[in-house]
Amino acid sequence: MSLLRRDMNCKKMLKHLALVLAGAMILPAFATADIKMGVILGFTGPIESLTPDMGGSAEVAFKEASDSGLLLGGQKIVSVRADSTCIDNAAATAAAERLVTAEKVAGIMGADCSGVTTAVANNVAVPNGVPMISPSATSPALTTIADNGYFFRTAPSDARQGQVLAAITVERGITSVAVTYVNSDYGKGLSDSFGKAFQALGGTVTISVPHETGKADYSAEVASMDSAGGDAMAVFGYVNQGGPGIMQASLDSGSFDKFILADGMYGDDLLTNVEGDLTGTFGTVPGTDSKGAATYADMANAAGLKGSGPFTGESYDAAALLILAMQSAGSTDGAAIASNVMGVANAPGEKIMPGELAKGLRILANGGAVDYVGATNVELTGVGEASGSYREFEIRNKAFQTVRFR
Repeated sequence: MSLLRRDMNCKKMLKHLALVLAGAMILPAFATADIKMGVILGFTGPIESLTPDMGGSAEVAFKEASDSGLLLGGQKIVSVRADSTCIDNAAATAAAERLVTAEKVAGIMGADCSGVTTAVANNVAVPNGVPMISPSATSPALTTIADNGYFFRTAPSDARQGQVLAAITVERGITSVAVTYVNSDYGKGLSDSFGKAFQALGGTVTISVPHETGKADYSAEVASMDSAGGDAMAVFGYVNQGGPGIMQASLDSGSFDKFILADGMYGDDLLTNVEGDLTGTFGTVPGTDSKGAATYADMANAAGLKGSGPFTGESYDAAALLILAMQSAGSTDGAAIASNVMGVANAPGEKIMPGELAKGLRILANGGAVDYVGATNVELTGVGEASGSYREFEIRNKAFQTVRFR
């Protein structure tokens, strides 16, 4: 009798083991496979000196989450890079399509420049239900795109940057400005925003001249601005193509030696590539003097990145939001991730700083709530974009110096 009972018990154990093994074979895909996340930035083109640190910053967040062992039960993230070119909408769309259709990414950190970001959102991300968070696309037009809740940005709109820069310009006693802007969604949007705000404060825009990237000669554009006159020249362009050429042509011709810049022109390559005295040149770039910014700068520097570089904190934060939204959703499904971004970005919840993704993942796994603060004091508006603050900078002693934060 005992032998029979023992035999029956063995059969029950084998049956139970078979059910367990069968169940293991049908676990959700995220339980056994790495999670691919897209990073699409202009690794070539007019901001190519900025994007390595931006992409690296996003990957700092991906590694942090992977190393924690807490993301969706211990999964790891694999970063898949793609080149937006910053300026070629067709190339950016093709690159994003590869990320979505071939690589099957769960989300996209990017894109960078406003025109290609709009193209990627409209043509790839939104139609395929893939959430994307841009760290640097600032055109006001992106506020109203039909994104179906899939597009977000951790950089503030140029509707605000134009106002802040106009106020700084007036405070510095400048009453008339000749403006040149890169012929793109970014350049046009910022030029319009600055012009309206500057004129509302009593200033005069003497002329507004578009320019293309990659030209060898900008003497015609500079001649037009020289003829119109002004106390200073505002250059709303890109740091690696176009903008520096215009500044150099102006200095060489003696047209203007006082320049007003915005975020697209902020980068060490400007100081290297423009010959002449740029002392007194000033402008704005998104930034904050928060505790989170300092913490992230240390993290980035330790990873071999420029922790104070433009849009690096915003890139880390964009990746972090995707990670936390995924954990909150308990899924790699695009719609589920997108629907949780706002919840992890804003109050209520435990505040999460840079380097604290493990803490956030643990809280979310246990059913709690988080309020991601991050490197840039993240707070998303109702349309999913950062309200933002700005760093006023000035070139002194051949270096960018912080004046104050606004």
